[in-house]
Amino acid sequence: MGKFLFNEFEKSSASAWKQKIQVDLKGADYNDTLLWKTNEDVVVKPFYTSEDRTHQEISTPEKDFVVCQTIFIDDEKIANSLALDAFKRGAKAIQFKANSKFDYKTVFQNIKFNKTLIYFSFSFLNDEFQLEIAKFISSNNIYFQNDIIGNLAETGNWHINLKEDHKKLEEIVKSTNNCISISGDLYQNAGANITQQLAYSLAHANEYLNHFGGEIANKIHFKFSVGSNYFFEIAKLRAFRILWKTLLKEYNIVDSEAHLFVQPSIRNKTLYDYNVNMLRTSSEYMSAILGGSNTVSTVSYDAIYHKSNEFGERIARNQLLILKEESGFTNAQNFADGTYYIESLTEQLSEKALTIFKNIEKGGGFLRQLKDGIIQKKIKESAIKEENQLDKKEISLVGTNLQQNKKDTMKDHLELYPFVKQRNIKTLIPPIIRNRLSETIEKERLELEKN
Repeated sequence: MGKFLFNEFEKSSASAWKQKIQVDLKGADYNDTLLWKTNEDVVVKPFYTSEDRTHQEISTPEKDFVVCQTIFIDDEKIANSLALDAFKRGAKAIQFKANSKFDYKTVFQNIKFNKTLIYFSFSFLNDEFQLEIAKFISSNNIYFQNDIIGNLAETGNWHINLKEDHKKLEEIVKSTNNCISISGDLYQNAGANITQQLAYSLAHANEYLNHFGGEIANKIHFKFSVGSNYFFEIAKLRAFRILWKTLLKEYNIVDSEAHLFVQPSIRNKTLYDYNVNMLRTSSEYMSAILGGSNTVSTVSYDAIYHKSNEFGERIARNQLLILKEESGFTNAQNFADGTYYIESLTEQLSEKALTIFKNIEKGGGFLRQLKDGIIQKKIKESAIKEENQLDKKEISLVGTNLQQNKKDTMKDHLELYPFVKQRNIKTLIPPIIRNRLSETIEKERLELEKN
């Protein structure tokens, strides 16, 4: 077709479009009527043109994203069986979670480590046990998700104490690769806005760079959660790659790329009308892929109230497989390149996050501000603002604060306690608590069911 068809149309500038819109508004102010500001103070316009391109250089992964499934190790034989079944059904990575040491030879039986990625997320810190596993597997395809600062932030305490935690982590760092992760997912699930998530994750990582030196950069990877703000979540992940590159330049590191392990958020998942969670995770999977994730891990639609089950895990895994194999999302990590809107969002988010990061560093660094309670206070303020928006229906959760099904009951279906649990333990600092937006509404509905 060439350019024949398009030669019939005259080019229009952004200012011409804006002038036309202003006329159609019939006296209403363009800025007041059509521009809106998000919780991150990002200004969103009604249209974007090539003038909004920022031409950022973002190094997205060369390899296609990997589908991951999370398995909790309670019974070693069952964990092994679940892992082998997940690989058989299309997963290419497993995140093993555990609360105590386990018989790893049984768990790893018949797993081909050269063809898969394995992530280990332990709630305990045992350097000798991790080194045993690393020696047994002997592969660069394993990632230990150690985060002693993240554990302090979430629980309010070190695993043992500051000195012992750092000593054990130092032993792990000496002998293993891919051994530190940054729990950026904690901030999202606690209610931080997107610029806070980016800034806190960057400042969090900088604590490890300060302690170990810039050479540790290649041993760090990042955990993020993505919500249902589709384009903003794509831009968030892209913005973080820019921020990480910017930070590493200060350490004279130029050859390290951020490895992103990404899952759907739990914060927006609901107990009532729970099937809507499938729609939410589908959108979030797409944001994770288009944002340039290395690994996208599943979250079942019923994870907040059901124990892990075959149906929920299969649905979650198949959502990703359908996107990957049938919906054109293979090698899609750079599809957002050149999109005017996403580039504009990426630039605004990265600039605002960098400002917050610099203020944290001026204030003594992330760990200092965490111990002073400043980070917790900022996140709580953002979470309360978001909860107020939910109450006013400025944020909609279908089936919860919008289009409730009054006949929907849940009290007889709860296998897990779906709300924040009260913890009566002494902590060094106030912990950052993961909580869901809909918890208050759901508690009220459950009480009505009982009466």
